Parts: sequence; C-alpha cells; structure tokens
Amino acid sequence: MLNKKEQRLRRSRQTRVRIALQSSVRLTVFRSNLHIYASVISECGGKVLASASTAEKEVREQLATSGKGGNVNAAVLIGKRIAEKAKAAGIEKVAFDRSGFAYHGRIKALADAAREGGLQF
Repeated sequence: MLNKKEQRLRRSRQTRVRIALQSSVRLTVFRSNLHIYASVISECGGKVLASASTAEKEVREQLATSGKGGNVNAAVLIGKRIAEKAKAAGIEKVAFDRSGFAYHGRIKALADAAREGGLQF
C-alpha cells in the first residue's frame, strides 16, 4: 500500500515522462505547508533557468502584511514572479508540471497567475 507522498511522487513521474516526450521547457511547482516554489527547468540537462519562491527575502517582505507563504495570495504572487523571470530569460512556452499535486487551490492560483503574466502552457 502506498502512502500519500508515494502516490503523489508516482503521479509526478508519469507527468515528467509525458513532458520529456514533448521535449519542452517545464514549469515545476512544489508546495509545502509554509511555502510554494516554482522553477522553469530546461528540457535537456535539467538546468534551472528561472525560479521563484515564498522563501525569497523580497517576497517574504511583500507577504508580511497578508500572512505567510502557504496561501493562495502567495501562490498568485509567485505565479506572476515566475512569469516575469521566465520572460526575462526568453521563455514564452512551458509545460506545466504540478508534481503530482491536484490542480486545485494554490497550484491552480499559481498556474492562472503565470498565464496572466504571459506564459503559455
């Protein structure tokens, strides 16, 4: 019997295989109880081209008024931030890798904000 984390990791492996077949840059998302992290990773070699998280000092200062990094407001902020950084690195089109998390709540908020920021996926 798989536990909750193993089930999520199993789902994430399936997603990564599909994205590898597309051979496109991927936008990966990881969420913990306190923070949310987003990275744009190249298709070959797995180099991180851009990243944003609620653990960054400037983001923590912005979120000081609205609470911590574990909420939808923080996810929206990170979505906009990762879109800006990806566009600065010359990336327009990505494959969304939600790392086995349900497309719901903070993950959905981050994806919608990244789309508004100009990323296509």
